[in-house]
Amino acid sequence: MKFYNSPSPNPRVVRMFMAEKGIDIPRVEIDVRGGENRQAAYAARNPAGQTPCLELDDGFYLAEITAICEYLEELHPSPALIGSTPRERAETRMWTRRIDLNIAEPISYGYRYSQALEMFRNRIHCIPQAAEDLKQIAQEKLAWLDGLIAGRKFVCGDRLTLADILLFCFLDFGAERGQPINPALTGIVAHYARMKARPSAAA
Repeated sequence: MKFYNSPSPNPRVVRMFMAEKGIDIPRVEIDVRGGENRQAAYAARNPAGQTPCLELDDGFYLAEITAICEYLEELHPSPALIGSTPRERAETRMWTRRIDLNIAEPISYGYRYSQALEMFRNRIHCIPQAAEDLKQIAQEKLAWLDGLIAGRKFVCGDRLTLADILLFCFLDFGAERGQPINPALTGIVAHYARMKARPSAAA
């Protein structure tokens, strides 16, 4: 297999997921800032023109972070980062989707439509006037999540999951790009600190 990587939060989610599982897959670095991911050679692998992408041994290309992590979990079920029972897997998928739609995406598009506008304006449909609202949506949903995870070690209770990795990677990304974590959200702050301390955070 080959892992098509870039210095972006989406590939980092998969890298951290792999690190927690002790998986090492050869990497191919893609220059997203230079637009390599929008060129024909890469688009033939992933028509969405995004990283990451996983090339399987049979030549099939798998994209989207949740799909890649689900596939790797099937191959390497231990330690379980999605779940070892139907209920655990469903719970992880529920929270992963909520975090992806309500926090990760608004953080990302808030950045792309503002600080990174010059890079993205000719790559995607940009809505600069929506940037601050998107950032605010992310903060509102983080406050919502803060109340729900109060007293928990991880999003799904005592077990580390893909939902925690996704949340951490995008909070870290946002914090470095003008979207800091509100210190009043003590549950989120504590969760972030726990994840930052894990060796996999350096992946």
